[in-house]
Amino acid sequence: MDYFDLTGQVAVVTGAATGIGEAIARRLAAAGAVVGVADLNLPGAQTVAASLPKAFALPIDITDPASVSQAVSAVISHRGQIDIWVNNAGIGGKAAPIWEQSDEDWARIVAVNLSGVFYCCRAVIPFMRQRQYGRIVNIASIAGKEGNPNMTGYSATKAGVIGLTKSVAKEVAKEGICVNAVAPAVVRTKILDQLTPEQVAYMTARIPMGRTGTPEEIAAVVHFLSSRDCSFVTGQCYDASGGRATY
Repeated sequence: MDYFDLTGQVAVVTGAATGIGEAIARRLAAAGAVVGVADLNLPGAQTVAASLPKAFALPIDITDPASVSQAVSAVISHRGQIDIWVNNAGIGGKAAPIWEQSDEDWARIVAVNLSGVFYCCRAVIPFMRQRQYGRIVNIASIAGKEGNPNMTGYSATKAGVIGLTKSVAKEVAKEGICVNAVAPAVVRTKILDQLTPEQVAYMTARIPMGRTGTPEEIAAVVHFLSSRDCSFVTGQCYDASGGRATY
C-alpha cells in the first residue's frame, strides 16, 4: 500500500510559484495529484507547472472574490473536481511597531492573509460538498499563536486563519471534508526578505532546534493533511516549529 497516495485527485495550491507553496505543489505532484499551481505571478506559476507532471498554471488574485470564483470555476470546468485546496499565499507585511503601521499596511495584510483564505474556502467548499469529499489545508504560522513583535498584522491574520480553520472544519465535519491548518515557525523563503535581520534572528533564537525550517518540511505535513489517510483529523493546527510551539 502506498500511504498518502493522491493518484486521481486534483489539488490547487495558492502562492505556489515560489517558496513553501512551490514545495507543496511538488510534493503533491510527486504523490500522483494533478496540481494547479495558483499564483498572482502567472509566469512564475507557468514555470513551476511546466516542471511537474500533470500540472497546470492557474492565475488567481486571492484578494479579489471574483478572481477566486473564476479560478475555482476554471478548474471544475476543465478537471471536473477539486479534491484538495491549499491556502498558502501570504505576505509578511511591514516590519514595524503598531504605531508605525498605516491603514493601508493593515488593510493589505488582512486582504491577503485572512480575507484571501476566506474567499478561497467559500468558493471551493460548495463543490466539495457536492461530492462529499475534500481536504483543505490553510498555512498559518506560529506567530498566530504566540505573536511576534513588529509583526502585528501578520500575527493577527495568522491567528485569524487558525480560528477560521477550526470554525469551517466544524461546519463540514459530517460531509467528508477535513479542514486543517499548519503553523510553521520561521522558514527560509523569500518572504524573509520583507523582514529585518533582527526579526529573523528573534524568531530563529526561539526555535529549540536552533535553525529555520525548510519548505520541504512544511510540505511533508501538508501532504498527510491532504490525503485520504487524514480521515479523522479536522479542525486542527499542526505545528511545524522545530519545538518552538508552547501550546
